[in-house]
Amino acid sequence: MLHVTLTRGARTPYQMQQRKPKLGQNFLVDDNARHRIADALGDVSTRTVIEIGPGHGAITTILAERAKKLTCIELDRSLVPELRFKFRNHPNVEIVEADILETDITALVPAGEKALVIGNLPYYITSDILLHLCAHEAAMELAVVMMQREVADRVAAEPGNRDFGLLSATVQMHAEVANVFTLPPGAFDPPPDVYSTVLRMRFAPRFVELGITDAAGFDRFLKLCFQQKRKTLNNNLRAAGYTSEQIAEACGAAEIEPSARAEALPLDRFAALYRAI
Repeated sequence: MLHVTLTRGARTPYQMQQRKPKLGQNFLVDDNARHRIADALGDVSTRTVIEIGPGHGAITTILAERAKKLTCIELDRSLVPELRFKFRNHPNVEIVEADILETDITALVPAGEKALVIGNLPYYITSDILLHLCAHEAAMELAVVMMQREVADRVAAEPGNRDFGLLSATVQMHAEVANVFTLPPGAFDPPPDVYSTVLRMRFAPRFVELGITDAAGFDRFLKLCFQQKRKTLNNNLRAAGYTSEQIAEACGAAEIEPSARAEALPLDRFAALYRAI
């Protein structure tokens, strides 16, 4: 069955490991859904697939029969022996005991290839995992990932929507995001307290298109703009050390009102402001 861990109060993967007896483990019992998740990757017969948190191997079982190469990253050391035994007759499957946030994804992908990623992301580190994937975007073509519906709504939110924030802007600079489908709590046993949404991320960085030559610098600039989400750009940038004159001049060049909030700006306006300032 599909292993999805939804934990309140845990702060790190290692604390999660130590607190395992207290974790709520929710297993997908909707067989149609697990196939839909695997199908969302498309044809994987010639591809390298990386699975994040395979759990007991519900989706792994499907992909093991389809993928040219399947590498599964599992943190829970009690599950690793089970997975290795279950897929012992599949030479194309590798089970790696590791923390995905400390895993060099690029190193797992053969030179000249782009991997496909699939996984169910614990919601308390969902943002960290998404940003980690973005940091390795050059090695990946597509990711199909499940997360708490509220987080998925933030990732896919459009400018002008209250859900649009730093996570939305950062991920959307690196990938095209689409909602695949949403599962109700009743699709899991035991049912969690939240709905779960599957997102498809097709990695297509927009930095060159928007005239950004320093992607890391632009990501840092976005953090400044969203530092206090309800404050204006003027206030956030002043708090970051820019003068009122610098802000006014840059906003004028970018055709932005200094009194605007970051959540109202499309990515091309952020890029114009960054270039101007």
